[in-house]
Amino acid sequence: MSVLSRATAVIAEGEVMQLTNVKNPDLSESQYMEVIHNKTAMLFEAASHTGALLAGASNDQEIALRDYGKHLGLAFQLVDDVLDYRGDAEAMGKNVGDDLAEGKTTLPLIYAMEKGVESERQLIRQAIRKGGLDDLHAILQIVDRSGALEYTMAKAREQATLAAACLDALPASDHRNAMTLLADLAVSRVS
Repeated sequence: MSVLSRATAVIAEGEVMQLTNVKNPDLSESQYMEVIHNKTAMLFEAASHTGALLAGASNDQEIALRDYGKHLGLAFQLVDDVLDYRGDAEAMGKNVGDDLAEGKTTLPLIYAMEKGVESERQLIRQAIRKGGLDDLHAILQIVDRSGALEYTMAKAREQATLAAACLDALPASDHRNAMTLLADLAVSRVS
């Protein structure tokens, strides 16, 4: 219960952090990573941590499984952010650009602003501030041209690799193999 109550508090804090940063184009990459840790990754972390506790895992295994969930959750959310610019609406259940329409600053936008020229930065900043999809086509081009999706996918693959490495603390088994495949699946959702 202490793991779940802590996770609930952190997730609520993450939701508040995200809400306070809606339409904020000045969100840094480290602030963004903190938001997605506190929202998505904490949920994954709590699930894998409580699983370890319920299974009677050793202390080292408990820590490894907690960290597995954290890294898996980060990878999952980073890929979700890529899918917001490159996904299939029918398969995802959400439309391309939904995050931008809501004024959410995600890693692809942060990176595109960092690498873009001043006019591109200003267009993205303005789109985040007002929300909506008026400039979606132009922003998709900027995001694509800047390499933001590749950068975000590289970060997601890094997190998936860290998740899989955490499983070294477990004995070889079909369950461990399935968890490794889950980390691979988290990043293979992008076509």
